[in-house]
Amino acid sequence: MNSTTADQKNNTFQNLQNYWFYALTFEEYMAVAVQRATNNIIENDPYQEYYDLGLQRTNRTLKTLKLDAEQLERAQAKNFNGKILIISEPWCGDASATVPAVAKFFEALGNDVRVFLRDQDTSLIDHFLTNDTQSIPKVIVLDENFNVTANWGPRPQYGNDLLKKFKENPETYPREVFYNDLQVYYSRNKGKDAIEEIITLL
Repeated sequence: MNSTTADQKNNTFQNLQNYWFYALTFEEYMAVAVQRATNNIIENDPYQEYYDLGLQRTNRTLKTLKLDAEQLERAQAKNFNGKILIISEPWCGDASATVPAVAKFFEALGNDVRVFLRDQDTSLIDHFLTNDTQSIPKVIVLDENFNVTANWGPRPQYGNDLLKKFKENPETYPREVFYNDLQVYYSRNKGKDAIEEIITLL
């Protein structure tokens, strides 16, 4: 385990506090999603074709989302008084299922939730790489003083298992089938597995 000096702790505190300041509420994040899908002011946005689909999927998640009472009870028993900072982008397929569920779950618990747009400043995601990639979403668990206590992402274990299957057998399990299976899983699971895994980190 790497040691952390007092100076490093102070820098981490200051950095995440600044990131939190520039992060969006979930409602503001949704407003950005709508704006980019309908009237994007970013010229030649490489993700333009994905915004509309991402918005549709996010809205479907919100419409069908039912928070699990047992999960809420177990999370409350953790006495978590910190904050949830999510790194995401509205075009991301993994995010469209996970981010709304996680945001609404922790808002129901009374915790502050913010969403930091990955591409507005990649220095944050660079501290939370997955296999050296800037994969999103990333859910960062903060204490009351903005210190990182845990992080999760970019997808639940079941999704990771599907990805592993695709990478190991791309000929027998092609990309199109993998993407379809992943989205079917997200549609049916509605973020419950992601929430379950995050609860264990509190």
